[in-house]
Amino acid sequence: MSDLPRKAVSRTARLASLPLGFAGRTALGFGKRVGGKPAEAVAAELQARTAEQLFKVLGELKGGAMKFGQALSVMEAAMPEEVAGPYRATLTKLQEAAPPMPASTVHKVLAAELGPRWRTAKFLSFDDKPAAAASIGQVHRAVWRDGRPVAVKIQYPGAAEALVSDLNQLARVARVAGGWIPGIDIKPITDELKSRMSEELDYNLEAANQRRFAKVFRDDPHFVVPDVLVNSEHVIVSEWLDGTPLSQIVANGTREQRDEASRLYLEFLMVGPHRAGLLHADPHPGNFRLTADGRLGVIDFGAVNRLPGGLPSSMGELISDALDGDALTLADGLRREGFIKPSMQVDPHAVLTYLDPLIEPMRHEEFEFSRAWLRGVAQHINDVRQPEFLTGMKLNLPPAYLLIHRVWLGGIGVLCQLDGTVPARAIIIEHMPGMRLRHLPPTVD
Repeated sequence: MSDLPRKAVSRTARLASLPLGFAGRTALGFGKRVGGKPAEAVAAELQARTAEQLFKVLGELKGGAMKFGQALSVMEAAMPEEVAGPYRATLTKLQEAAPPMPASTVHKVLAAELGPRWRTAKFLSFDDKPAAAASIGQVHRAVWRDGRPVAVKIQYPGAAEALVSDLNQLARVARVAGGWIPGIDIKPITDELKSRMSEELDYNLEAANQRRFAKVFRDDPHFVVPDVLVNSEHVIVSEWLDGTPLSQIVANGTREQRDEASRLYLEFLMVGPHRAGLLHADPHPGNFRLTADGRLGVIDFGAVNRLPGGLPSSMGELISDALDGDALTLADGLRREGFIKPSMQVDPHAVLTYLDPLIEPMRHEEFEFSRAWLRGVAQHINDVRQPEFLTGMKLNLPPAYLLIHRVWLGGIGVLCQLDGTVPARAIIIEHMPGMRLRHLPPTVD
């Protein structure tokens, strides 16, 4: 494999193999049931095989398919446990790992981007084995010419073509994914990935985003962003950042690590837009790590949302209205912001009831974000038997809130994977515009 498998026919065939493979294994499972094998054993075997094929196909294709898998991975906490279990380890792999690009291809890219003498002119040493491989690029560890350890991020040749092909074909995968995550619409995920595709392919733009974050968080006691040393269209060289990835803490972190990582993670989501005017829009755990000095390290700035004024103050106002139980003011605010279309008639109290579980973390001095809580929220929102369900279906997502919404959904998914207990109320009140001067009810503990 010299680069990404990028021919449309080839990539489409691989993506198509996911639902076809699933169907084939289902038939195989039926045969084993007829042969007397217990239903539970057959189901577990089918799920394990499907998970393995998911990683193999999406991981090998990288590109949009890989990014799709990463987007799913941060929401596995919302899946029912009997569904999530077999897929959890496989989806988590998609957060940080993928089959690597050959060294010969890496050398060609670096020669084209940094010059034919890139190895001796730029680096004291360069490790041909990648330290990490993800959706549109992989990272190599090296030592810069001044002796600093650095991360060399290299975009896969053909990444642009692969993204276009994948994101046009992922409807095939969505048919299978819909069976794993009942009630979750996959289409908005692929639409959002399309809208951000060109920006994530532009490493010059990503380097500018990273430099902005590095500047505003330089010498910060809580957060660290590595500086960019040099960049080109397809290569970024930045300072190496050691630390324990949140994905490892999700898998086997201590209670203290989980709580501290959750607190810092939530605070960064709130503080970043205020200080940088940018929202880090790729919240999966592989982009965050706890450093030895207790800070949260942040990497990968290809996907951002430009918010020059920080998060909109209307978010704080709406949350405050919901916490106050002020259904009429909440409905008026939602209508003003475009969440309720002018032509749509809704019951304000039904809207409040429908949204109430989402603000539960704000009712407590400390709150444990857990998979059980998130599954309960997902079940509530998607429960067609409750009268508020039809009201919820009438709510609209304004374009200005689309990426904010996706980041917050993904961020909550990561917090629930971490299973940390955090002072969410205090963090949000301190950093969310529009909330600081509002009267809020006493906490419930």
